[in-house]
Amino acid sequence: MRSLIRLALVAALAATGAEAQDADIGRSLFHTHCATCHGLEGRGDGPMAGVLIVKPVNLTELTAANAGVFPLERVVKRIDGRDPLVSHGSPMPVYGDYFEGTFDRPIKTPAGQPILTSEPVVDLVAYLLEIQRQE
Repeated sequence: MRSLIRLALVAALAATGAEAQDADIGRSLFHTHCATCHGLEGRGDGPMAGVLIVKPVNLTELTAANAGVFPLERVVKRIDGRDPLVSHGSPMPVYGDYFEGTFDRPIKTPAGQPILTSEPVVDLVAYLLEIQRQE
Protein backbone atom coordinates (compact mmCIF):
# COMPACT_ATOMS: atom_id res chain seq x y z
CA MET A 1 0.00 0.00 0.00
CA ARG A 2 2.79 2.43 0.94
CA SER A 3 4.53 1.69 -2.34
CA LEU A 4 1.37 2.61 -4.24
CA ILE A 5 1.04 5.88 -2.34
CA ARG A 6 4.69 6.65 -2.99
CA LEU A 7 4.33 5.87 -6.71
CA ALA A 8 1.23 8.06 -6.89
CA LEU A 9 3.10 10.94 -5.24
CA VAL A 10 6.06 10.58 -7.59
CA ALA A 11 3.65 10.54 -10.54
CA ALA A 12 1.92 13.64 -9.17
CA LEU A 13 5.26 15.40 -8.86
CA ALA A 14 6.06 14.62 -12.48
CA ALA A 15 2.62 15.73 -13.65
CA THR A 16 2.91 19.19 -12.11
CA GLY A 17 5.83 20.49 -14.11
CA ALA A 18 8.47 19.16 -11.75
CA GLU A 19 9.82 16.86 -14.46
CA ALA A 20 13.39 17.94 -13.72
CA GLN A 21 13.28 16.52 -10.21
CA ASP A 22 16.45 14.60 -9.70
CA ALA A 23 16.97 12.39 -6.65
CA ASP A 24 20.71 12.14 -7.40
CA ILE A 25 21.02 15.92 -7.21
CA GLY A 26 18.83 15.78 -4.10
CA ARG A 27 21.20 13.23 -2.51
CA SER A 28 24.15 15.51 -3.20
CA LEU A 29 22.28 18.49 -1.75
CA PHE A 30 21.34 16.43 1.29
CA HIS A 31 24.93 15.36 1.93
CA THR A 32 26.15 18.95 1.54
CA HIS A 33 23.43 20.81 3.46
CA CYS A 34 21.55 18.38 5.70
CA ALA A 35 23.74 15.45 6.76
CA THR A 36 25.60 17.42 9.43
CA CYS A 37 22.44 17.33 11.53
CA HIS A 38 20.35 14.53 10.00
CA GLY A 39 23.22 12.08 9.31
CA LEU A 40 24.36 10.63 6.00
CA GLU A 41 21.41 8.23 5.89
CA GLY A 42 18.85 10.75 7.17
CA ARG A 43 18.26 9.04 10.50
CA GLY A 44 18.77 12.11 12.69
CA ASP A 45 22.18 11.03 13.92
CA GLY A 46 24.52 13.57 12.32
CA PRO A 47 27.56 14.87 14.18
CA MET A 48 25.73 18.08 15.23
CA ALA A 49 22.63 16.27 16.50
CA GLY A 50 23.90 16.13 20.08
CA VAL A 51 24.25 19.89 20.47
CA LEU A 52 20.88 20.91 19.04
CA ILE A 53 18.00 21.94 21.28
CA VAL A 54 15.51 20.32 18.90
CA LYS A 55 16.84 16.92 17.87
CA PRO A 56 16.85 16.23 14.11
CA VAL A 57 14.03 14.00 12.98
CA ASN A 58 14.62 10.62 11.38
CA LEU A 59 13.81 11.58 7.80
CA THR A 60 13.49 7.96 6.69
CA GLU A 61 10.30 7.66 8.76
CA LEU A 62 8.37 10.73 7.64
CA THR A 63 5.82 8.65 5.74
CA ALA A 64 5.45 6.06 8.49
CA ALA A 65 4.97 8.80 11.10
CA ASN A 66 2.26 10.42 8.99
CA ALA A 67 -0.17 7.51 8.57
CA GLY A 68 1.54 6.28 5.40
CA VAL A 69 1.39 9.59 3.53
CA PHE A 70 4.55 11.59 2.85
CA PRO A 71 3.93 15.03 4.45
CA LEU A 72 4.98 16.89 1.32
CA GLU A 73 3.72 20.38 2.12
CA ARG A 74 5.15 20.37 5.64
CA VAL A 75 8.52 19.09 4.36
CA VAL A 76 8.71 21.65 1.55
CA LYS A 77 7.85 24.56 3.84
CA ARG A 78 10.25 23.39 6.53
CA ILE A 79 13.13 23.17 4.04
CA ASP A 80 12.47 26.42 2.20
CA GLY A 81 11.94 28.38 5.42
CA ARG A 82 8.21 29.15 5.25
CA ASP A 83 7.64 26.95 8.31
CA PRO A 84 10.74 27.73 10.38
CA LEU A 85 11.94 25.40 13.09
CA VAL A 86 14.23 27.02 15.61
CA SER A 87 17.01 24.63 16.48
CA HIS A 88 19.95 25.82 18.55
CA GLY A 89 19.11 29.48 18.22
CA SER A 90 18.52 29.81 14.51
CA PRO A 91 15.87 28.68 12.04
CA MET A 92 16.27 25.43 10.16
CA PRO A 93 17.62 25.24 7.57
CA VAL A 94 20.85 27.05 8.22
CA TYR A 95 21.21 27.05 4.44
CA GLY A 96 17.83 28.74 3.97
CA ASP A 97 19.08 31.27 1.45
CA TYR A 98 20.15 28.44 -0.84
CA PHE A 99 16.83 26.61 -0.64
CA GLU A 100 14.59 29.68 -0.71
CA GLY A 101 15.53 30.79 -4.21
CA THR A 102 12.64 31.56 -6.50
CA PHE A 103 9.42 29.74 -5.74
CA ASP A 104 8.71 28.82 -9.34
CA ARG A 105 8.54 25.01 -9.26
CA PRO A 106 5.12 23.47 -8.57
CA ILE A 107 4.69 20.23 -6.68
CA LYS A 108 1.24 18.73 -6.23
CA THR A 109 0.44 17.68 -2.67
CA PRO A 110 -1.31 14.35 -2.01
CA ALA A 111 -4.53 16.38 -1.62
CA GLY A 112 -4.07 17.67 -5.18
CA GLN A 113 -3.16 21.26 -4.33
CA PRO A 114 0.01 22.60 -5.94
CA ILE A 115 2.67 24.23 -3.80
CA LEU A 116 5.41 26.37 -5.31
CA THR A 117 9.00 25.99 -4.18
CA SER A 118 12.52 26.22 -5.59
CA GLU A 119 14.20 23.66 -7.83
CA PRO A 120 16.72 22.54 -5.17
CA VAL A 121 13.80 21.74 -2.85
CA VAL A 122 12.10 19.71 -5.60
CA ASP A 123 15.29 17.65 -6.00
CA LEU A 124 15.74 17.26 -2.25
CA VAL A 125 12.14 16.07 -1.87
CA ALA A 126 12.72 13.50 -4.65
CA TYR A 127 15.63 12.14 -2.61
CA LEU A 128 13.65 12.15 0.64
CA LEU A 129 10.94 10.12 -1.07
CA GLU A 130 13.58 7.55 -2.06
CA ILE A 131 14.84 7.06 1.49
CA GLN A 132 11.46 6.47 3.12
CA ARG A 133 11.42 3.26 5.13
CA GLN A 134 9.51 0.48 3.42
CA GLU A 135 7.43 -1.95 5.45
